Amino acid sequence: MAEYKLLLPSMGEGVMEATVITWLFNEGDQVKEDDSVVEIATDKVDSDVPTPVSGKIVKILKQKDEVAKVGEAIAILEIEGEGGSTDAQEAKTETSTPDAETIKAIEEPLNPTTTSHVEFSGDLYLSPLVKSIAQQENISESELKTIKGSGLEGRITKEDILAHVSNRGNQPQKETQQQATPVQAASTPPAATSAPASTISVAAGDEIIPMDRMRKIIAENMVKAKHIAPHVTSFIETDVTNVVKWRAKNKDMFEKREGEKLTFMPIFVKAIVKAIQDFPMINVSINGDNIIKKKNINIGMATALPDGNLIVPVIKNADQLSLSGLAKAINDLAYRARNKKLRPEDTQGATYTISNVGSFGNLMGTPIIPQPQVAIMAIGAIVKKPAVLETKDGDVIAIRQLMFMSHSYDHRVVDGSLGGMMLKHVHDYLQNWDLNTEI
Repeated sequence: MAEYKLLLPSMGEGVMEATVITWLFNEGDQVKEDDSVVEIATDKVDSDVPTPVSGKIVKILKQKDEVAKVGEAIAILEIEGEGGSTDAQEAKTETSTPDAETIKAIEEPLNPTTTSHVEFSGDLYLSPLVKSIAQQENISESELKTIKGSGLEGRITKEDILAHVSNRGNQPQKETQQQATPVQAASTPPAATSAPASTISVAAGDEIIPMDRMRKIIAENMVKAKHIAPHVTSFIETDVTNVVKWRAKNKDMFEKREGEKLTFMPIFVKAIVKAIQDFPMINVSINGDNIIKKKNINIGMATALPDGNLIVPVIKNADQLSLSGLAKAINDLAYRARNKKLRPEDTQGATYTISNVGSFGNLMGTPIIPQPQVAIMAIGAIVKKPAVLETKDGDVIAIRQLMFMSHSYDHRVVDGSLGGMMLKHVHDYLQNWDLNTEI
């Protein structure tokens, strides 16, 4: 028998480590090749780690809530074969693991004023779990440097920062505020630092439900987005009767030919991509006083998860995909999102986002712009309604398939004219959809 060291695999650009959420097998259990053996969490996404070999788990090296670096062994398996261990594999991984300077360069934020309400320069090594706690507790970098770490090479562990938070309450509030870095003071709105947390009374019979890790990240990102971007929302009602007829005509043929469902989402994405090409200044980000105009059109797709949380996988280079290609990409991302099979890179790089609130029966919504994007569109439910149509013989009332769309945009760089015209172009593309469009 031989030992095989299960290593934490690469999880995409900029992801150097992950926190163990839970092991799906115990020491002594037999596992088969491609079995998912452990659930891990990064700053981007939760995912499973499969084993590339069959064998018995003889030792778990990283326990729940512990952090592992990419390329680090997280478990030892006993497999068929000659004695010894996979030292050669470890050496190969070590040579490809980025050094400290590379890690620092990757993790350095593009724009400290927009990445988080608490910023870290990269001088401190912080695990995703410790960083998340520091951000939730508004602990600045200078304050973190006062914490004596008990981990490897003096690193701050979860126990260290929780102990600091516990003792922190005994320190004067003024002292803590004086430790804020200039970047933090400049980028955090006064209301975010000065408003005291309200005390919520808990009555008999009330249930206290702690937020899970993903819900905490969502909450933090939503608050940050509203603090950073002044939101404006425009609305329009669109006649999508032709879209409904076209899909009804093609969905069975498409499923038989491709083995894929044909939903409305690829049609909506296609219209949005064409409108972005008409108005490329909607496909931008803000970096300080600079506007970064994005070359690629990567569409984020808000997806509800079975546990009630939300994730936004990204359709990369959506402008280069046909309707058929969009349908396949959307179905694949949605399936993997709901089954925790997304890779970290699947949720990175979005330049514009769409949210289908109509899937929940809602007529319209006012979505929050995900940073660092500057706009997001919400698609409402398609409803049959009487509508006035202009014909050569005069106006008539007919039953039509109507749908509301709402477009939220960042008023720092997107004015009402740009945001409204972009929405109108999406409306026009959908309302004038060609029934002979090929797929």
